[in-house]
Amino acid sequence: MVGLELIPIGTILTVVTNQVLRTAHAAADVLVSKECFKTLSKHLFDIEPVLRELQLQELNDSQAARVALESLEADVKRASNLVDKYRNRGRFYLLVKCRTIVEEVEKVTRDIGKSLNVLSIANTQVLSRISDQVDRLQSEMQSVEFEASQPQLQIVDKLNQGIREQKLDQAFANYMLEEIAKEVGVPVEPSEISKEIASIRREKEEAANRKEKLEFYFLEQIIQLLSRADAARDYEEVKNQYFERVKVIQRYDSRKKYIHPLNSFCCCITGAVMVDPVSLCTGTTCERSAIEDWFYNGNMTDPETKEVLEDTTLRSNIPLRQSIEEWRELNYCLVISSIREKLLSSSDMQESLSEIQALVRENSINKDWISIGELTDIVISILGNSDDREVKMKILITLKDVVEGHARNKEKVAASVGWDHIISCLGGDLGISKEAIHLLQELLLDRSGWNQCFCKKLSQNRYAVSFLVTLLKDPVNDSAEVAEKILKELFEINEDSIVTAATCGWYKPLVDRMVRGPDSRISMAKAIVNLQLSDLNLKLLGEEGAIPPLLEMLSGSIDSKDTSLSALVKLAGSHANKGIIAASGGVPLILDLMLLPRTKTFITIKCSEILEKLSSSEDGIEFFVDGEGKQLELDSIITNLLSLQQSSSSGHSLRKPTLRALLGICKFETSLVKKAILAANGVSQILPLLDDSDSEIRETAINLLFLFSQHEPEGVVEYLFKPRRLEALIGLLENEDNDNVQMAAAGLLANLPKSERELTMKLIKMGGLDAIISILKTGKMEAKENALSALFRFTDPTDIESQRDLVKRGIYPLLVDFLNTGSVTAKARAAAFIGDLSMSTPNLTVVSKSPGCWFLRSSRVPLCSAHDSLCSVITTFCLLEADALPGLIKLLHGEVHATAYEAIQTLSTLVLEECPQRGAHVLHEANAMRPLLDILNWGSDSLKAEALGLLEKVFVSKEMVEYYGTTARSRLVGLTGMNIYGDGHLRRKAAKVLSLLERYSRTSSSAVSGVME
Repeated sequence: MVGLELIPIGTILTVVTNQVLRTAHAAADVLVSKECFKTLSKHLFDIEPVLRELQLQELNDSQAARVALESLEADVKRASNLVDKYRNRGRFYLLVKCRTIVEEVEKVTRDIGKSLNVLSIANTQVLSRISDQVDRLQSEMQSVEFEASQPQLQIVDKLNQGIREQKLDQAFANYMLEEIAKEVGVPVEPSEISKEIASIRREKEEAANRKEKLEFYFLEQIIQLLSRADAARDYEEVKNQYFERVKVIQRYDSRKKYIHPLNSFCCCITGAVMVDPVSLCTGTTCERSAIEDWFYNGNMTDPETKEVLEDTTLRSNIPLRQSIEEWRELNYCLVISSIREKLLSSSDMQESLSEIQALVRENSINKDWISIGELTDIVISILGNSDDREVKMKILITLKDVVEGHARNKEKVAASVGWDHIISCLGGDLGISKEAIHLLQELLLDRSGWNQCFCKKLSQNRYAVSFLVTLLKDPVNDSAEVAEKILKELFEINEDSIVTAATCGWYKPLVDRMVRGPDSRISMAKAIVNLQLSDLNLKLLGEEGAIPPLLEMLSGSIDSKDTSLSALVKLAGSHANKGIIAASGGVPLILDLMLLPRTKTFITIKCSEILEKLSSSEDGIEFFVDGEGKQLELDSIITNLLSLQQSSSSGHSLRKPTLRALLGICKFETSLVKKAILAANGVSQILPLLDDSDSEIRETAINLLFLFSQHEPEGVVEYLFKPRRLEALIGLLENEDNDNVQMAAAGLLANLPKSERELTMKLIKMGGLDAIISILKTGKMEAKENALSALFRFTDPTDIESQRDLVKRGIYPLLVDFLNTGSVTAKARAAAFIGDLSMSTPNLTVVSKSPGCWFLRSSRVPLCSAHDSLCSVITTFCLLEADALPGLIKLLHGEVHATAYEAIQTLSTLVLEECPQRGAHVLHEANAMRPLLDILNWGSDSLKAEALGLLEKVFVSKEMVEYYGTTARSRLVGLTGMNIYGDGHLRRKAAKVLSLLERYSRTSSSAVSGVME
């Protein structure tokens, strides 16, 4: 203070001004916590004009001015020292001290602001011109608040947390080192990292000298952690160090497994080998933590000599620590050598693997030395060759310990056959696959996340992806979550792995990629096209949401349309997906695309294939709706599909799917088909296709013509009379390889007018009838039904010879068989056919000339009980001789209208007008009467009327009245009271039958007389 009073105040001001400028420039160059230093630098640069103003205005040389200037000089000097201190420190050290640094810079900035305020008060008049500027500057500086950057704080917090939790594993060390290096801009190279750690080590020694214990321990823990990182070691040095140690142990006895420590290695307090030896002023060396506890407990003497210590300073005994580390490393090498021998001799495998794990846990350098000593290679080889489950699991666990957080070891395993061995283990049992996938996950992770190179390599291995999907889909497998994480990363790197996953039945990633956006849709849609999918898998794809994005693709490029349609064709093979396509408004989109002018042929083909699949279901009409569920105009669809057949570009590839789609739609609704084919002249458009060279087109055309001929048979007959047309139709009837074609061809014949006798005769001549009978013998039931209908054209009841021809061809046994084993339709048609034949029987019989009816006549020759004649199947077409009666009566029991109706009509042919008693007796003997009367309870009106007609014939016989009168009367009285048919037809028929019953009764019912009036 006294010296400064002798120096002119102007000189002091010049010195302070220069010091402010130098500090301002230096502060701007600090690299860590640079925001606060930049702010300090800015404020210092702002102070310089204030000091220049004082120089210009010649500030007052007062005591207050001198004190203020001296205070400012001291604060700026503290700021300069602070800048110099942290500008020359290691970057790692500066980051871990970032909180302390910003606190120091904040304090010195505020102090400078206070000193500036005092200086301005002492020179108010001089600084009046810039007083506002000075007031604002000193106010800002005094209220300044600094905080380290969030990334730096986060790193420091993670570091502190790791130290508190004693996370000293190599993976954490690698992670923290990389984060710190990235933040401060230091390359992750061993040489650079070594410099940074050496800088922290110097700071630790200075803290020890300053007796700052907390700082010392903190820095020691940081050094201990970061030194475990891979980049903290130079690999060549690590290798050289290992081989140097190996040379030393080779001088020992080969049987030696352990080198005992020197006495000097052991702590005189704990007796254990020291880790951090420190020396006292007496020369005694102890474990640091042990001697600190000694002092903490009040002991101020040397623990070995008991000498009172005048100085309790602890000094690191670095030479001894290095000797202890060398001793430990020699023993590591002995253990590695011993393990190698045991592994190669396949002895004590489990013990050897446990020893490897212990080495890794004890010192991270052993991760390098295990690899350098070839233990990793040997273990990998054993993994590929061993069948021992327990050994495999232990190897996988051991390898995970070896590679965990160790980039070099990961690279070595990934580049070796171990990569394939690990992948094959994913397909093992639950225990092996669990350890394999955890090892694989560790290999794939690096310091910053997923190792892109390894993930790409894995994504190209189809077996690996397949195994991972299998693990993912197993709900009881603990590895499912890990498998999903790995797969998701693979999908981001390589889209092909998504396709591989889909081939294994996991479709969600594929659909998610399609939903995400248009970039991947075409490739994903192509994958769907190429996948081999069962109906269940198709359904799963639809449920996952594949259809909406495919429909969106229809508005894209031609390639997009093509691929989307191909995928939709495939997905439409599932019934569930048809509903999704319809609900998503897909059908109108497909129709519009198909019918657009100048649409590419292959687009029209695929649209038609989708329509074909939609229409192939029995409930297909429900799919032809718009997005709101409203029914589309199907007649216009049919018209458009027919028009496509006339297009000049309609080759076989186009005709086939459009015809199949047309066929499917035409099966929906009879009225719809009739309307459409009449409007579009459908028969004339389809008929020429019967001449097509493609058999599939011909077969589809005949199916269409079968449907069309039910409503517009005109034109078909004329067509068949053309050369070779009839032969072609008969060829379709004879096509035993295709039941649907047989059914359609037979149905077409059934629908043609029976009045065309010339056509019928030609068919017989060319073998058409034989083909029909062949269908009746061996065809599918639907084909048999149509063949039975077609058969009627060959059996005109007015043409006995045509009927005889059929009977001779063996038709009767077939018809009887249909009564018992056919479908409802086949039974009804067989019954009707037998009825036609039976109607001809009376004209073919020779009636006995004996007087009276059957119950008055006796004869030595057995005659037909129904026809009173010598009957046979061939000569009289007698249904009794054909054994058709049981089958016909069985039809009365089934409560099926169609079959019962035809059965009654056929049974009526047995009750002949000239002698109804014979037929009635036959029905009675065959137990036909009870089911016939039951029909009056359950039958429809028309069926009841038919039954009443037969009963009217039967009850001519008094004997039948006596048998069934009571039962019949109860049924009939109910019917006579009903107003059925507008004209009372059924009531009158019932009353008429009832009157027959009463004719044989002693008294007439008044109810009957009332009805008959």
